[in-house]
Amino acid sequence: MDSTFNLWDYVVFSCLFVGSCGIGVFFAVKERKRASSREFLAGGRQMTCGPVALSLTASFMSAVTVLGAPSDVYRFGASYILFGVAYTAVVVATAEVFVPVFYRSGITSTYEYLELRFCRGVRLAATLIYLVQTIVYAGVVVYAPALALNQVTGFDLWGSIFATGIVCTFYCTLGGLKAVVWTDVFQMGVMVLGFLAVLVQGGRRLGGVEAIWETAKTGGRLTVFDFDLSPLRRHTFWTLSIGGSFTWLGIYGVNQSTVQRCISCRTETHARLALYLNLLGLLVILFCVVLSGLMMYAFYTNCDPWTAQMVSAPDQLMPYFVMEILGEFPGLPGLFVACAFSGTLSTVAASINALATVTYEDFVQRWCGNLSTAASTWISKGLCVLFGAACTLMAVAASYMGGIVQAALSVHGMCGGPMLGLFTLGIIFPCTNSKGAAGGLVAGIALTFWTGVGSFIYPSQPSNSRPLPLSTEGCTQVNSTITPTTDTPYLDLTSPSPRSSLADSWYSLSYLYLSAIGFMATVIVGLVITFLTGSNRSDDVKPLLIQPVCNLCCFWSNKYRDCAAVTSAMKTEHTEEKSLQHH
Repeated sequence: MDSTFNLWDYVVFSCLFVGSCGIGVFFAVKERKRASSREFLAGGRQMTCGPVALSLTASFMSAVTVLGAPSDVYRFGASYILFGVAYTAVVVATAEVFVPVFYRSGITSTYEYLELRFCRGVRLAATLIYLVQTIVYAGVVVYAPALALNQVTGFDLWGSIFATGIVCTFYCTLGGLKAVVWTDVFQMGVMVLGFLAVLVQGGRRLGGVEAIWETAKTGGRLTVFDFDLSPLRRHTFWTLSIGGSFTWLGIYGVNQSTVQRCISCRTETHARLALYLNLLGLLVILFCVVLSGLMMYAFYTNCDPWTAQMVSAPDQLMPYFVMEILGEFPGLPGLFVACAFSGTLSTVAASINALATVTYEDFVQRWCGNLSTAASTWISKGLCVLFGAACTLMAVAASYMGGIVQAALSVHGMCGGPMLGLFTLGIIFPCTNSKGAAGGLVAGIALTFWTGVGSFIYPSQPSNSRPLPLSTEGCTQVNSTITPTTDTPYLDLTSPSPRSSLADSWYSLSYLYLSAIGFMATVIVGLVITFLTGSNRSDDVKPLLIQPVCNLCCFWSNKYRDCAAVTSAMKTEHTEEKSLQHH
């Protein structure tokens, strides 16, 4: 196996960066006569559903997913496919509950809604949480896959990190949201081509899908449905479908990166349609990563590279497999690395644009008052440069974090649940007041961080994750200290555990329930505080700030059904107000 990159691999990989920069330059030239902060940050609200759908898919399928998901299937089986249930539930809820409210209210920053619905303090707290979590996540999502690829392929670590930061900052700063969206479309195409190269060559080497299927079945990788109700089990039908729904809804339903692209659409129908089309993209990528994982298991069924110490971490399995089957074809390993980095570029670019938008809308515009069109545009571009540098520096800092990198990746989940709960209190429960919203957010954040940090310090027992058997019997170059084995790791439960009962119960909850815990804590505490301090009166809540589904959850159904008729007029008035502020 040729485990290093050659000239053609670097040429193919560099085409990804050149193409991304080219799109940024194109939109900088094309939109130069319509330069305003609204055009730059929100695409002038003229985007159509097609490119937005592809952009959403590319942004949330980061390199962590491209490299980590096949490894998960390789080790734990094809139950990962049940994330499709969660994706479907998330897209439906986002399209029918959250996005209509955000779109009709005429906002640019998601957190602007919180001030309209509650108060300035709640908005500020949520904005600061978002800024910190996104910078941390974006930095780690650059570093982690770059390290895995470097250790397996020899691909330059620091070169890839700085190239990613510079290129993302470049096209975000030049072209704004339109450049981000259309670059995501290009990168989505690269991701699909990368997976196709792996699937086609892997299938050819292994004798077709039928042979892969039989090997996976023999190895127990096709047991998908596990209805065990234990919340400690890592992946069951319930954790993947219910826990996964809360996890992804925190990312899709109320995250600025998603909402910003949805509200950039020319109509609400386009926004909702973009989400449903995006679901198709998510399911296609999900199918590709699951099939890649099964293919990888079939290839290494008698010689697991991880147990044999050919790789040092599970996230290196996929690039190791790629070099094994594509190394003989100049340029194809480069195509797969471009596939992985397409996920990174799209995620980081969306984060930079969202960070700039939130900062401009929530801080700059309030502090600086009426700015000229030129000034607002230059400030928006400056914010893109600032946050691009911040994300790159965070990736550098991640190299000194050691094992904390894994905890940093969990920050997204720790914050997503409470933020979802906060917006749910505003949209679904009209009775919620600002005290309830603030108290619920604090309770949700405190509980999820306590649980998350505890689970990092006291990892769950193997009996909860239940990795499937891996074998080294067929290895010809196994390290002499490794004994070939086919044992199932989770069955070795003979040694006594010195851990506390809390470590083996609460801290051992499936990671997918972390967002659900934060969501429920935020909603429950928020409603309790609301009823203790006095609920909102029906006249205090504007109809365009809630969704009609709240009729099922409150006592004011008839009133809000009647008020829904005037929502359109109020939306028009609010949008005109915002437009005047921008000019």
